[in-house]
Amino acid sequence: MIRQFFLWGTMVFAAAVSAAAPTDLRDIRLSADAAAASVTLDMADVVSQKLFTLSAPARVVIDLQHTRLSASVHVPKGDGIIAAVRTGPRGGGTLRVVIDLKSAVAAHSRWLARTDGPGQQLVIDLGQMAVASVRNAPLQNAPLQPVQALHAPTETDRPIVVAVDAGHGGQDPGAIGHGGTREKDVTLAIARALAQRINSEPGMRAVLTRNRDEFLVLGDRIHRAHLARADLFVSVHADSIRDESVAGASVYVLSDRGATDEAARWLADRENSADLVGGLSLENKNPQLKSVLIDLSQSATISSSMVAAERVLAALDSVGEVRKSRVQQAGFVVLKSRDIASMLVETAYISNPQEERRLRTSAQQEKLAGAIFSGIRTFFETNPPPGIRLAQLRRGLARVAPSGPSLP
Repeated sequence: MIRQFFLWGTMVFAAAVSAAAPTDLRDIRLSADAAAASVTLDMADVVSQKLFTLSAPARVVIDLQHTRLSASVHVPKGDGIIAAVRTGPRGGGTLRVVIDLKSAVAAHSRWLARTDGPGQQLVIDLGQMAVASVRNAPLQNAPLQPVQALHAPTETDRPIVVAVDAGHGGQDPGAIGHGGTREKDVTLAIARALAQRINSEPGMRAVLTRNRDEFLVLGDRIHRAHLARADLFVSVHADSIRDESVAGASVYVLSDRGATDEAARWLADRENSADLVGGLSLENKNPQLKSVLIDLSQSATISSSMVAAERVLAALDSVGEVRKSRVQQAGFVVLKSRDIASMLVETAYISNPQEERRLRTSAQQEKLAGAIFSGIRTFFETNPPPGIRLAQLRRGLARVAPSGPSLP
């Protein structure tokens, strides 16, 4: 069974550091907007760490004892409230990570156990994210407890959050039509249009996993959805097949019993291989990640995903041709979130010359985004999670404030 996340809180571990073997900082990831940010340090093991803030200029400093920086680490550029990220060795085998800020904000750290293999993650939450982390942190010295889903309602009057994932990106163009249209460009355009529709709806807010042409491994897409406390994850794609006459949209959710058919299995295999384009090897990963089987804790999430996907499929059917009249299932890695309802939408066949031409137009992109949004809205109108504005609106108990901006 894939290990559950555990929230360990902000602490300095008492260890015999003098005898400790050095560990590696293997990766640094950043997700940020104008009000919040999260920096994830992918560590080979837990180490003693010290976090403190400095001013003039504002910055957060993390000292990692007995840690060395792996040669393969790519330090991300600044984004949102973060001006820059820097690293450097200190005396005694300490590695220092400095997060330069555009203005002073709250900071909080927490350890997470990886679910996709060995190692640990030190997550540095900043701004509004830090406030939420402190509020949800357990008392120090309390027994370890499974993490509550980040998107679970802990307050009232919150908006529904939809994570919109534009498939492919960067060195991974996705499918390419005969006219040269790249899937990564089409999906980003549709995702932006969908996010705009969601943000214009009172009580709803969109978060884009990517808002530019960048490569993201599949796990990072899910990670960004969790950071945003998403209630729903929608991955946007444009299908491709050798038969140029094939056309229409399809909607997929995760399967716990294998693929619906051979075509669904083939599509899942192709989409799951996107990580390999970026040079990620699966050879040393946890073997559970290679399987389409998941544990029973995900069954309820799949059930919710199916209901939401059916609403989106019905909306797509009302605006154009649908390739599959029923929601399909397969082992998509990008849909393997244990606690966020997730779906993958193949908007059209980019391999079909007529559909490729339409996909290039803003009119068709807006049309597809509108249909997906209509399905999402219908789903949440009939299945509103507790503690959200939409649920309160249905009872006439809340006045809705404007939706906030999406993450870049």
